[in-house]
Amino acid sequence: MNAVADKMLFDSAASVQASVGRQLGETEWMQITQERINQFADATGDHQWIHVDPEQARNGPFGACVAHGYLTLSLANLFLPQLVSYQGLKMGVNYGCEKVRFPAPVLVNSFVRGSGEVVAATPIGEDGVQVTIRITVQVRNQDKPGCVVETISRLFFIREN
Repeated sequence: MNAVADKMLFDSAASVQASVGRQLGETEWMQITQERINQFADATGDHQWIHVDPEQARNGPFGACVAHGYLTLSLANLFLPQLVSYQGLKMGVNYGCEKVRFPAPVLVNSFVRGSGEVVAATPIGEDGVQVTIRITVQVRNQDKPGCVVETISRLFFIREN
């Protein structure tokens, strides 16, 4: 495994297994706009006023619109390839998630970024590995993150002869 352009590079199942406990760094900050929240509401059919009605949300429990929890969770899929890259990967699939939590709301126009840590890696056959990577969605100027999720992926590398 090598750090390349601030990404962790994995080139084999063994390199993934050797990375357990390793911090993967942080992504760039990105803004959670009302447009992004509205697009997520349209995609999911969740148009609850705390997400899409700025006027009503101003008088609500958060003082502004908030991103959907599942929108915040979905950012793990955006951040993960910014933290890791693969060489010689034959196939990778999302296998699931563990321990999803939303410790703090993500207010509209907040800036968020992802950080990662490899928490587990289990071999699958001779050329595969199931890896668990904890993604934390940090919110600028907040002590608590917007989301913490353990993503599980199954990776299969090209076998070297």
